[in-house]
Amino acid sequence: MPFGFYIIMAAQFFSSLADNALLVAAIATLVQMAAPPWMTPLLKFFFTISYVVFAAFVGAFADSMAKGRVMFITNLVKISGCLLMFVFAWVASPGTQSYLPVLLAYGVVGIGAAAYSPAKYGILTEYLPHQKLVIANGWIEGLTVASIILGTLLGGVLVSDVVSKQLLGIDLPLIDTGIDSAPEAAILLISLFYVIAAVFNLYIPDTGVDHRVPSKNPMFLIHEFGHCVKLLWTDKLGQISLATTTLFWGAGATLQFIVLKWAEVALGYSLSQATVLQGITALGIASGAVIAAKLVPLNRAVNIVPVGIAMGLVVIAMVFVRSLSVAIPLMILIGALAGFFVVPMNALLQHRGHILMGAGHSIAVQNFNENLNILVMLGFYALMLWLDFSIYTVIVIFGLLVAAIMELIRRHHLRNVRSGPMPLIPAAGTRAPQAGSGDLHAATRRAKDES
Repeated sequence: MPFGFYIIMAAQFFSSLADNALLVAAIATLVQMAAPPWMTPLLKFFFTISYVVFAAFVGAFADSMAKGRVMFITNLVKISGCLLMFVFAWVASPGTQSYLPVLLAYGVVGIGAAAYSPAKYGILTEYLPHQKLVIANGWIEGLTVASIILGTLLGGVLVSDVVSKQLLGIDLPLIDTGIDSAPEAAILLISLFYVIAAVFNLYIPDTGVDHRVPSKNPMFLIHEFGHCVKLLWTDKLGQISLATTTLFWGAGATLQFIVLKWAEVALGYSLSQATVLQGITALGIASGAVIAAKLVPLNRAVNIVPVGIAMGLVVIAMVFVRSLSVAIPLMILIGALAGFFVVPMNALLQHRGHILMGAGHSIAVQNFNENLNILVMLGFYALMLWLDFSIYTVIVIFGLLVAAIMELIRRHHLRNVRSGPMPLIPAAGTRAPQAGSGDLHAATRRAKDES
């Protein structure tokens, strides 16, 4: 891999590390405020809603300038949201009922993440040949999952009693910070990792792709985005990869909170202890991602759909676990199935999207669908908690739902296969349109010819 790829990975690692550590610190802030349990999933809801609301605009923004510059600007937005959360945690007294400011602050971080994502993934298709996309995605997903592991553990450590006492005991000469709680100290330290990511953003190489400024007319951008959504959903390979990754990320976001609650009920774990199990699950995802990168070529990505079905069914085994010795291998297995499944499908989706409409637009479409599903599944999970469902009932419903939907996707793909050929690579000499070129309809005609 070229050296610039490792700069991209470093920038992604530290930004994602901060995102995940900040989520744990935000949860700790809500716990300190004595928020009800169903309030916790709303943190992810506020973070994710920006991916849906701004989906029509972030793709065009990502394609309007060099991806490294986009990542730098959006990382500054994340830093702003992190500092806002620190201010809100700082001014709030323990037991306060003012939850909304914390949710809104994490929502600001979500705005930065929504605009960051098309650039983060889009630069791969600009910088690397399609033959290396699965390998690159394996590295990126593996590193992202490593950042999830370390970020989640970092957040858990920073809000733990032992470490927080050490942090709060630090005295700065001539400065009275007024910091008097674990979440406050954690959030302030987490902001430094966003700063490190921003520094790496400055050194991301320019790919040389022609970036044209898209129309500033919101209605035009919405119409163009709607066309892109339709284009990817009507592509035979695009629709399968989009459906599976959409389900995966919705399920993954929900499982993140299910594991925290399950660890509390089944194992008697505190928040900081439960984050270790989240990290173990992410370790399994990293392992599965690396294995998939080595074993699954891009032209065979759709063959691993049954792995998604198995993942949904294995999740149900969580209801029988009452000891850590059994929980650890189960979390690793669930994670490994997830990582092995999502990396090839993600690479296929990026490749088809790049061919059909350009990197930034395709990632924006992907984010819109995936995060819309995250909102739906998190809303459903929060509703079940509000209705006082036991965590074991939630796990069974969740696992069966994932397996059933994945089976429907598998059957739909088989019908597509029987209906005619689905070439993966476009004919020689064809190129993906660049954002703002006004040639998306030409891309539609080419995609139909390929299919």
